[in-house]
Amino acid sequence: MPAIEGVSGVVVIAVLIIVGLAIIKFPIKIIFKLLLNTALGFGALILINAAGSHIGITIAVNWINAAIVGVLGVSGVALILLLQWLAR
Repeated sequence: MPAIEGVSGVVVIAVLIIVGLAIIKFPIKIIFKLLLNTALGFGALILINAAGSHIGITIAVNWINAAIVGVLGVSGVALILLLQWLAR
């Protein structure tokens, strides 16, 4: 019977590890997506500020714009540009 107890202990530990990894996987996926959106949005902000300065389009880099771009990515940059256009 000691062999069965050893096997059941290994199975329980394996199940706990799999459940733990499944729980951790979801938040890591969200964090990775947020970082990717932020990087792409920041790149879009740099391109728009560099190219847009010649035609009068600029986007201020502040906490509100950074939060919008961080959550929405490149579409957040488009939203900010749309809001600036509507404010004129």
